[in-house]
Amino acid sequence: MAQAQKRTPYRVLIADDVLETRRNTRLMLADNPMVDIVAIAHNGREAVELAKKHQPDIALMDINMPEMNGFEAFQEMYNIFPSMACVIISAEDDNQSFRSAMNVGAREYLVKPFTVYQLNNAIKRVGDIVKAEREKAEVSDRLRKQRASYLLQLAHEYSKTRRTDDEAVEVFEQLAANPRCELRWLRTLAMLYIIRQEWKKLQVLSGRLARQFG
Repeated sequence: MAQAQKRTPYRVLIADDVLETRRNTRLMLADNPMVDIVAIAHNGREAVELAKKHQPDIALMDINMPEMNGFEAFQEMYNIFPSMACVIISAEDDNQSFRSAMNVGAREYLVKPFTVYQLNNAIKRVGDIVKAEREKAEVSDRLRKQRASYLLQLAHEYSKTRRTDDEAVEVFEQLAANPRCELRWLRTLAMLYIIRQEWKKLQVLSGRLARQFG
């Protein structure tokens, strides 16, 4: 029987301005094999800086913290790392706080005091979302690379055979859609526009070439 693939623990950041809460949260997660606590922050601003450094998968965020509250901190972190998930941990047990948490993209909302069972269940649910989104991104990236490789293969073939038909133009235009497209393919596309007398397209491409390589 094949051995099951070992899952990578989720990188977790804890942010709370209360020492006891930070300590208790860390202890609750100590025996969870799917958790790797990579950073502990004392306030929202520190949480943002630590997130930039450690790039956690999950952030456990208190709401009321000095310098920057949990909502503001996570919003800034999420703008940088959109794959990061958030669990709000708060003493506020009201609908407005819950709605605010959901509005900034939090996946779970735990009211203090919470149990080990509640915390680990929240981590599992959020972790499953992180894992699914990570796998989706990997598939998308793999397909993108395969498509890019196929387009380059066609570009080499069409360039060698000096094709100027619509299909050839479409291939080179798709390559040109990449901001990091090689200059050789942009030049080839420019020549195709000249041959086909597509002057408006040539003008747009010429402007790009001037800005990018001028």
